[in-house]
Amino acid sequence: MTGGYKSLPFFKQAEIIYDFTAAFCDRYVTGYTRTKDQMVQAARSGKQNIAEGYLQKSTESKLKLLNVARGSLEELLNDYQDFLRQKRLAIWDKTSPPARA
Repeated sequence: MTGGYKSLPFFKQAEIIYDFTAAFCDRYVTGYTRTKDQMVQAARSGKQNIAEGYLQKSTESKLKLLNVARGSLEELLNDYQDFLRQKRLAIWDKTSPPARA
């Protein structure tokens, strides 16, 4: 496959999620907190484990690292949902008009 793992759509998405999370935390999670560190690390782990998994020789190792990436990104999603809930902000369904806009 030309381009390697960096050309994979899910790697590109994970990279966007990582960059967005770093910027989001710098702006909205004030000061140094464990939550801020955890969110950035979960986003980074999602991206890095995709890259590492892609480079593995065995299918079993690839799948293991892709599952680690998936778990990290799920953890990050829960952190975002916690942030919204704690700030009493709405959690939009992905098909809602505000989310689609």
